[in-house]
Amino acid sequence: MVASVKKEAPVKDKDVKTAVPGKNTYLYAVGRRKRSTATVRVYKRGKGTIEVNAKPLAEYFSAMGQQIVLDALTTVGQTDKLDVSARVTGGGVRGQAEAVRHGIARALIQLNPVFKKALKKVGYTTRDPREKERKKFGLKKARRAPQFSKR
Repeated sequence: MVASVKKEAPVKDKDVKTAVPGKNTYLYAVGRRKRSTATVRVYKRGKGTIEVNAKPLAEYFSAMGQQIVLDALTTVGQTDKLDVSARVTGGGVRGQAEAVRHGIARALIQLNPVFKKALKKVGYTTRDPREKERKKFGLKKARRAPQFSKR
């Protein structure tokens, strides 16, 4: 008969994680906007590269989307000091870009709590709760009623 040996799971710190032991540590955050959800990793020692869904930022987003994503980093002056890796699902282009920005802002606050004041002032830390209203039965859209006909 073999005695069972229990292995204790290593204690994980939720804020700071390492991809490979001894390699670059990263901060993890989730950003949301409309139907979009972005899981963001901000690597502490980096060169300023940003990847979205395993593609470079310029390849994934247009110029408008790139600017939205970079806004949080430029606000605190960390554009060329941190690497960002994001995975985004759902929603449209703008919603995805704003979800990534929200995730980056949350991760930056974990990195340095001093950044919170500047990021909050421009509104990047607030989760925008506005979503599309559901369609109701008897109506053409959420509120649009069919055209009234007298006869």
